[in-house]
Amino acid sequence: MKKILVPTDFSENARHALNVAAAVAAKAGARLEVLHTNTAIAYAPPLPEYYTPENFDTAEYYETAANELFNLKSALLAENGNKDLNIETRVEEGFLHTSIRRVADEDTVDLIVMGTKGATGAVEFFVGSNTEKVIRTAHCPVLAVPETSGEFNPKVVVLATTLRHDQLPAFQKVAEWQKVFPFEVRVLYLNNPAGFDSSKDIEKAAHDFCSQAHVKNATVFISGNTFNEASSILQFADEQSADLIAMATHQRQGLSHLLFGSLTEDTANHSDVPVLSIPM
Repeated sequence: MKKILVPTDFSENARHALNVAAAVAAKAGARLEVLHTNTAIAYAPPLPEYYTPENFDTAEYYETAANELFNLKSALLAENGNKDLNIETRVEEGFLHTSIRRVADEDTVDLIVMGTKGATGAVEFFVGSNTEKVIRTAHCPVLAVPETSGEFNPKVVVLATTLRHDQLPAFQKVAEWQKVFPFEVRVLYLNNPAGFDSSKDIEKAAHDFCSQAHVKNATVFISGNTFNEASSILQFADEQSADLIAMATHQRQGLSHLLFGSLTEDTANHSDVPVLSIPM
């Protein structure tokens, strides 16, 4: 892990995500890039007769954003353990999730860390959160950090998996993180999507994945709850006192996403602990 991207709107939620990203960067020896996106430009009326310059001073906005980023960087470097962090800042324009993806691709980012407040009801169904949109489109893993989560130093990680052949990257990514944070892994298998004949077959497949990916200190659990998989994952994480949930994502979009949704996005949207989504 060489570079971590942290979007910020200067809210308390975003500051918490930045602190989590700094904790990861300090442990992994990674660089931090703090991104602020001017989304007002994206929503500005395209017709000049509706544009009122007095309502939005662009020069003042960017001066304020630059000062805020400078203050964030200074405060972060002043904290214990952060004085050697390599931090750069960047301001962009446009829609937030597209700006994040573009910058992540341009700068070859290895991880995106975002604060999330979640979304519920009609907002969740029709719009979703910015974090969900980034999970759905980013080419690198995304760490969704709830505003209510505490300091980031995971000791127990839940790895929710279908144990299908395409899940190996999730195990490999967890193994990479395990080199930075020597946590225990609880492998959770839900609803037998791979069609195993017995619990022994499930446990063998899970341990085979762990062996191939070099995941250590792992225990396998099997859940038969078919009613709500996201709730089952969250309940299991709570029972295990997990500090992090890791999941692979198919990044469904368009009609496929509307019809089938995303288990990873649902979990990230409702979790009280950070969720690491890993694109396959």
